[in-house]
Amino acid sequence: MYNYDMKLLFRFKHHFFNAFREIFIHHHGSLEFRAKLFALMIAVNDKIKVENFIIVRNYGLKIYKSDEQRADLLMLTTKEMVNKIEENNGLDIDTLIYNIQRLLKQIPRYAKKIDIESLKPIMELTYDEDTLSYQKNILEFLETLKHETLKDKKEQIELDEKNLN
Repeated sequence: MYNYDMKLLFRFKHHFFNAFREIFIHHHGSLEFRAKLFALMIAVNDKIKVENFIIVRNYGLKIYKSDEQRADLLMLTTKEMVNKIEENNGLDIDTLIYNIQRLLKQIPRYAKKIDIESLKPIMELTYDEDTLSYQKNILEFLETLKHETLKDKKEQIELDEKNLN
């Protein structure tokens, strides 16, 4: 019974925070941006494993200094996006790529949040050569997008960061 109650509480908390994410979660935009990056890498694989989401959660624990709630939210937001892609529910790979590009044009400092090394472990769970090649292409695309944005929008990023502090 205890395990069931904990799962129910976790699911309720997830749905509550999901509904009011923008109000309750500090820097929800950057968390969602990171979730989009992970979702992009995970969703191209036909055989999605729970281990993919464990990688996301562990990365969240690392960057959010062991804040389990934020790490869980990163994992759940990623999973939500992957599910939308799998279910053809208003999101697909091309739209996700477009959204990432659009966000970087609007908020160029997000380019600093593209951590290629954090995305590579997802490839270790891929065994299909075509999917692996696709994931490598995505990493190259994200790396190029990151460097171009950091170079082309350097002044804007510095100004934005100055205004945040």
